[in-house]
Amino acid sequence: MNCFKALLIEETDGQVSHRTVDMTVDALDPGEVLIRVAYSSINYKDALAATGKGRIIRRFPCVGGIDLSGVVQESSDPRFQPGDQVIATSFDIGVAHHGGYADYARVPADWVVPLPAGLSLYDAMVLGTAGFTAALGIVRMEENRLSPDKGAVIVTGATGGVGSLAIDMLAQRGYHVVALTGKESEVEFLRHLGAAEVLLRQSLDLSKIRPLDRARWAGAVDNLGGDILAWIASTMEQGGTIASIGLAASMTLHTSVAPFILRGVSLLGIDSGYIREPYRMGVWQRLATDLKPPHLAEMGRCIEFDDLSATFDEFIAGRAKGRVVVRLAGG
Repeated sequence: MNCFKALLIEETDGQVSHRTVDMTVDALDPGEVLIRVAYSSINYKDALAATGKGRIIRRFPCVGGIDLSGVVQESSDPRFQPGDQVIATSFDIGVAHHGGYADYARVPADWVVPLPAGLSLYDAMVLGTAGFTAALGIVRMEENRLSPDKGAVIVTGATGGVGSLAIDMLAQRGYHVVALTGKESEVEFLRHLGAAEVLLRQSLDLSKIRPLDRARWAGAVDNLGGDILAWIASTMEQGGTIASIGLAASMTLHTSVAPFILRGVSLLGIDSGYIREPYRMGVWQRLATDLKPPHLAEMGRCIEFDDLSATFDEFIAGRAKGRVVVRLAGG
């Protein structure tokens, strides 16, 4: 097999950088399944990893890209055959194992799921880790008895990948969704996705967060952490459920036990990275059926491999909206 292109993340004298290199299959990490990559995607985590803005990469050098979809070329695992369309996300992909920003990837079979009927390889990457995480949060909350009749659900970081997809999914399922954003220019976009209300982050006074405040939310999908999560906890309804997904604002949480004891609030940690089968495939099947976002086709934009670097900067600067899909050799 000839050389192919890959985006390699390296560290030199404590400085992280990335560059395009030529690789061969022999240089890929071990695994039972060799995939010709059709598409990858950009998550905020990918931008942090490639630019060195966050301590994401656990091994250098490493091909970036925590998501990939494509077609099996070789497999020593009987669950997968050449020609199968598959998805691989999370685990160590793109952080400690060569990832999706390459024309080929080789990964352990336990990290691979068959592409479910109802999704294309491109669709799978418009969803990617962001969509999988949003769906996992909703599934976990509904397992905790959240339902549309219980009341409003607030989604923070609403214009990001997880946030926008969560709004689309929740609205389709009949929830009254309140989108929390700091971007006043995106109010119409969020309403178009199904948000019944849009709350501007700058309207909140986070300097005076009470242990218990006026109850407002039956559910919450939080992508920010920090003071926003503390405020959400204080404003949950009796028996409310919070899916804690991200820490874009802060990983520190200053709150009290009052919401959890006096209102019976549940705080669910959503770790999409290491959820294994059969739960992982079950979430992907939901994404192909009742949780498939109705605006999926318009939520993603496709870029070429050579445009990766410039697009990372958009994410770091907070200018990214929706989902960015990266086309590779098999796309």
